[in-house]
Amino acid sequence: MSSGSSNFLLVPIPEYPVLDCVPNKNVKIVVLGASNVGKTALIVRFLTKRFIGDYEANTGALYSRKINLDGEQVSLQVQDTPCVSLQDDAEGLYCQEQINRSIYWADGYVLVFSITDLNSYRTIQPLYQHVRRIHPSGNIPVIIVGNKSDLLRARQVPDHEGKALADELGGPYFEASARENHESVQAAFLHLCQEISRALGGGNGEKRKGGLHLARPKSPNMQELKRRFRQVLSSKVKSATAL
Repeated sequence: MSSGSSNFLLVPIPEYPVLDCVPNKNVKIVVLGASNVGKTALIVRFLTKRFIGDYEANTGALYSRKINLDGEQVSLQVQDTPCVSLQDDAEGLYCQEQINRSIYWADGYVLVFSITDLNSYRTIQPLYQHVRRIHPSGNIPVIIVGNKSDLLRARQVPDHEGKALADELGGPYFEASARENHESVQAAFLHLCQEISRALGGGNGEKRKGGLHLARPKSPNMQELKRRFRQVLSSKVKSATAL
């Protein structure tokens, strides 16, 4: 995967269910959050129903899939992003330029923190404000996701604080576990997809000029995800053999 700020990997995800019609609407989502909150794991869990425990450092991959949303054929694109972080003064937010371009490009936003990491929770409000600065007017479909809900003993962010923050920012709050619960992840993403679809109405989502330019690879395929699956399976086999 290229590390250049303008290069993105378009990874087609197998369609489920298979659609024979050409989609009449484009839904574009960007997933944002601090380091090690599980952004990539959430995306892969939603699109493939699978969980991969270990990921290489993320440089920004675009996942593409056609879905049936409330009886309508939709082309879904989900943009993964590198991490954001608070600056030393805890007031400003550090974002790479490609993140700003992804925010400009997207129709809706998944803001992710880990319930086991209070600092990741503290990035959500300034991250939302950063999105608002890029889109100063209009409705912004956004959801807040507290990931790693399976790690209750390590919880640092109470459920009621996540809900209170989401209420303040004007979006719903979902606690999810990319590791343990596909249904919780699916519910969160589908809710956002439906909100975006309603906001787009009869349009095709191409309402912005400029912004994110995606370099389509010569042979887009699933090799990267397959390689990661093989690594996980291999490590599990080795562990079982050692026992």
